[in-house]
Amino acid sequence: MAKDSASVRTAISKVRFLGSAKSGTSDAWNMRVTSLALLPLTIAFVAVVLSLLGKDYDAMRAELAHPVPALILLLFILTGIYHMKLGMQTILDDYVHSTHLKEWSLVANLFFCVSVGLACVYAVLKLSFA
Repeated sequence: MAKDSASVRTAISKVRFLGSAKSGTSDAWNMRVTSLALLPLTIAFVAVVLSLLGKDYDAMRAELAHPVPALILLLFILTGIYHMKLGMQTILDDYVHSTHLKEWSLVANLFFCVSVGLACVYAVLKLSFA
């Protein structure tokens, strides 16, 4: 008899208070926009890296002192890291079912992406301006 009483619950009562899906559409949209932005940025990034192959450190720094190669590197890095953050957030939202573990995983994901992004931006700016 206990099984029959559980089956009278409506679908809305099963999902109530589990949170809304307000940001799901914007996350999916941002994921597609960043993936489209990464297509030309990846080609430009590979072109910059190929132009730097075989050069010594001083020649590489001289080339990165120009704003275009440095900007290409920065845009590729920042767009890629944001795309990585969104993808990992989607995976964590979908497959981690413990609420506390999901919250901590999302915080760790954000912290990791910000720290890697800052380290990469610092490295490119140091090479460009030093």
